[in-house]
Amino acid sequence: MTPAARDPELVAGLRAAGCVFAEDEAAVLQEWAPDAVALAAAARRRRAGEPLEHIVGFVEFGGLRLTVGPGAFVPRRRSLLLAHAVIGLLDDGRPPLFAEACCGVAPIAATVRTHRPGVSLHACDADPVALGYARRNLPPEAQIGCGTLLSGLPADVSGFGVIAAVPPYVPEPELPLLPPEALDHEPLRALAGGPDGLAVAGELLHAARERLAPDGVLALELYRGQVPAAGRLASALGYRVRVVEGDDGQTVVLVAGAELSP
Repeated sequence: MTPAARDPELVAGLRAAGCVFAEDEAAVLQEWAPDAVALAAAARRRRAGEPLEHIVGFVEFGGLRLTVGPGAFVPRRRSLLLAHAVIGLLDDGRPPLFAEACCGVAPIAATVRTHRPGVSLHACDADPVALGYARRNLPPEAQIGCGTLLSGLPADVSGFGVIAAVPPYVPEPELPLLPPEALDHEPLRALAGGPDGLAVAGELLHAARERLAPDGVLALELYRGQVPAAGRLASALGYRVRVVEGDDGQTVVLVAGAELSP
């Protein structure tokens, strides 16, 4: 019998508060809570709309348990598409130098560290709160910098084989459609991508040209409907583009590189 089945009141309370995966969340809370008092307090916070991951202090991401907390963007499961794409791109013979821009708590860099430990890791973000968690998710030798776009990377380092990012790509008119727990508890700068959602993606396409190796690529998570416009932006900057589509029918990875095979 699972822990959730032994506490039907917890499950019922979470479900009444709108938690779609109430049984799973109850199991996580019961595993995490050291005692009944802590469990009750955590359940109240969750019913009030605080993200489960902020409460328990971690998120499961592709077999990794990453540290996360209040004030930080919680990595989504859909970003595993980008993580897996990055591993494949690094395996194509590109320089073993990787950077995660707009890294948040650094889920992509953490995945690279686990699956390709010989790759040199860099991560950067403009949010010092998120970087505090990123430092806990990456090894001491990883280079972590604070700055917008790629300005957090060391100025004297270039020739990256892969630069990847989950940029803020929600179009501003669609922000009200996001769940309240995202709007109320995650930083807006990690969500809002300008009028069409491509403001930051476009800036990254421009900035990456000076930092990539000749055969290096920039990999960006986007919505499927943004591919035509993003492709035009990339082409105007001299990139060739490849698209990796996710199983959810919405998420894609736009891969852009000067010497990318069609």
